[in-house]
Amino acid sequence: MSKTSATILFSGGQDSTTCLFWAKQRFEKITAIGFHYGQRHKIELEQAAHIASIAGVDFVILDIVGLLGGSSLIDYEKDHNQAHEKNAALPNSFTAGRNALFLTIAGSYSFGKDIFDIVTGTCQTDFSGYPDCRRRFVDAQQLALTLAMDADFHIHTPLMYLTKAETWKMAKDLGCLDIVIDYSMTDYNGSKVKNEWGFGIEDNPATKLRAAGFREAKEKGWL
Repeated sequence: MSKTSATILFSGGQDSTTCLFWAKQRFEKITAIGFHYGQRHKIELEQAAHIASIAGVDFVILDIVGLLGGSSLIDYEKDHNQAHEKNAALPNSFTAGRNALFLTIAGSYSFGKDIFDIVTGTCQTDFSGYPDCRRRFVDAQQLALTLAMDADFHIHTPLMYLTKAETWKMAKDLGCLDIVIDYSMTDYNGSKVKNEWGFGIEDNPATKLRAAGFREAKEKGWL
């Protein structure tokens, strides 16, 4: 089993871009996987391809359109800032089963290439209301992959316990701050409006969180 290679779930957003450069310091070879699932901000995949090229990392886009739904990330008529119709405790952007599906596919894809380390940018500290971003879920998924394939899988979550401000600091420490600002796409609407913290308009939870984290990191003198 190779410990020199890893597969990273790579959306081209701030978190996965930071994780990509974290992984580059720890693994000799990285394969990045992106998913086209019908997301309205599919421009993130174009940004991901560009970032992967800069990083010298192979990037594969897998088409899973039709497998996910019931989310404002897919349904243009839904408001990102409203509660989820199935569970008022969740945001409308919650896409049921997304991370479980992504990690399962990543496990199957990696197994065939003798890769047993998977990196993902999930984070429970800046919890956006997504139950599948908690380490408890990731641990369960890691165990499921290990049992399902009789292989010793490890799912790495470098950002799990960091605030968004701390994620900005990590990007600077890793030397990828400019890449995060100039190329990564986190905005749920795929806005290309450019700010000092990167692309987006503060009218959706993801961009509000990104912008607020940047300002906090600047106030703390980290940037």
